[in-house]
Amino acid sequence: MVTFLSKDQIWNYLSEIPDPEIPAINIIELGVVRDVKVDDAQVEVIITPTYSGCPAMKMIEDNIYLHLKSKNIDNVKVTTILSPAWTTDWITEEAKEKLNKYGIAPPQKEIACPQCASQNVECISQFGSTPCKAQYRCKDCREPFDYFKCH
Repeated sequence: MVTFLSKDQIWNYLSEIPDPEIPAINIIELGVVRDVKVDDAQVEVIITPTYSGCPAMKMIEDNIYLHLKSKNIDNVKVTTILSPAWTTDWITEEAKEKLNKYGIAPPQKEIACPQCASQNVECISQFGSTPCKAQYRCKDCREPFDYFKCH
């Protein structure tokens, strides 16, 4: 029985789960958790992938099960929905600041180097360390960095 749990408690537990590809932010801040439902028999967590075929989604799902189990919540269902499609607009402002501090330029119209804040940057590859990022280089400090692509 999970009747003593509130949605807020579950959201708080889920905020403790880091994104497997970018551990500086959690899955709530990334915006992949869309909803939580709690009833007498089950907790349901509804997630949306950052893009179709995202390889991290299986790990996120597994981490949800494992983390909630560590909180003595056994009857968990994770449901993946594809519509509406995830957008970088769902990334929280706090997460964008964390991305920048981590060395990844957050999604924004004016791309700035996370090292020196210069906007004098160039794209060196549309493909970064993960498919949702592109590789850039700052022309001022010469440092390469990932940019979280807008979509």
